[in-house]
Amino acid sequence: MNKLRAIAIDDEPLALEVVKNLLDEVPFVELLRSFTKAIDTITFLQENAIDVIFLDIKMPGLSGIEFIRSLSNPPMVIFTTAYSEHAVQSFELDAIDYLLKPFSFSRLLKACNKAMTLHQLKADTSHPVVESLPTLFIKSGYEQVRIDLGDLRYIESVGNYIRFHLTDQTITSRLTMTEAEDLLPVKAFVRIHRSFIVSKTKITKIDKRSVWITELEVPIGISYAPEIENLLKNKT
Repeated sequence: MNKLRAIAIDDEPLALEVVKNLLDEVPFVELLRSFTKAIDTITFLQENAIDVIFLDIKMPGLSGIEFIRSLSNPPMVIFTTAYSEHAVQSFELDAIDYLLKPFSFSRLLKACNKAMTLHQLKADTSHPVVESLPTLFIKSGYEQVRIDLGDLRYIESVGNYIRFHLTDQTITSRLTMTEAEDLLPVKAFVRIHRSFIVSKTKITKIDKRSVWITELEVPIGISYAPEIENLLKNKT
């Protein structure tokens, strides 16, 4: 699997060290260089193909937002900042994500997964975007495990853990259901119960109370019934 080629820009060396240490645990991102001044990256970007920049916003001289606006063809951007008031501006620049310091490894991993998903979809020119299901990485124990979303049948909440049920295996991760849901493309997966998310393509039968994935019957929660109704309407 090809890695995302990345650089990090932050005027605080300690913040750069935090990003480096966290990215060391992400198997599909390679941090090539770190910079304390955005202006110092110009030549590097001209000479190297970069997929994503981890970028602070408030920096002396040239701010992160000013820097991105100065690039004619910028890479993907994940903003890393201690200030929330620039979120709207960042997404107007098509930022992949906006991480508020201090951020956790799981939050960084979510942003990296989003970047990899977009990178894969852009690279896959043989299929329409809505038909292409990318991969993502989740933390399981001490490992980062790759999941092919095309093989994912359903997700189940069990206590403090989430089980990802694939075609040929089950992977357990310490996530909340909301965190798991946020990782998935909404066009391909639907939450039908507080404890279950299912792949729309793996559903074989639906009635008023349950959804079937081959022989498995999964209950529909009352508050999620409208989602199933919308799904049925879109199929008719």
